[in-house]
Amino acid sequence: LAEADPNVAGALRWALARSGGDGLATLAAGTHSDDVDVRRRAVLTIAEMAEAPGATAVLADALGDPDATVRRHAALALGGRGVTAAVPTLVGMVVEGCNDVEAAEVLGTLSQNPGAADAIMTALADELAAHTADSAVRIRLTQALVELSGTKAREVLRGLAHDEDRAVALVASAFIGVLDERSSEDPGEEGS
Repeated sequence: LAEADPNVAGALRWALARSGGDGLATLAAGTHSDDVDVRRRAVLTIAEMAEAPGATAVLADALGDPDATVRRHAALALGGRGVTAAVPTLVGMVVEGCNDVEAAEVLGTLSQNPGAADAIMTALADELAAHTADSAVRIRLTQALVELSGTKAREVLRGLAHDEDRAVALVASAFIGVLDERSSEDPGEEGS
């Protein structure tokens, strides 16, 4: 946790990820360190320990960290594990443009869970409504919608194709074309 050299820290994370959960208690303690860099390294390492018992609970606790980087790493890892508590942080990442593509992909995976799909759609739609004057944010949110499964996302995209912001409308129109082309190649896609 004290290793500042990124290459050495990466090698140590790799070794710990293959340790079968050994060291999780020490890493969990590191998530409460006063040193933000230690907390960041701890969360990154725990995120790579997918099979370690208790890792998900430690990452869920990290969603409340005061440091945005810690929260983002935890959210990406949790979302990849199907934990819907990560949705607000993931949506925030899309809005802020911080690892937004990765966050959108994780949201897309989470949206395959019917229980999470509506919450994700609502969160993205709320952000679209809240950022009417910011083209960059709206374009990132539009791109995130493409990752979602189901017809609701397509309906929102179709509406965005007629957005007052020409850039948003063009991006949404292009994505609808891509999605329609995919649907014609895979007839089972439209109903998902």
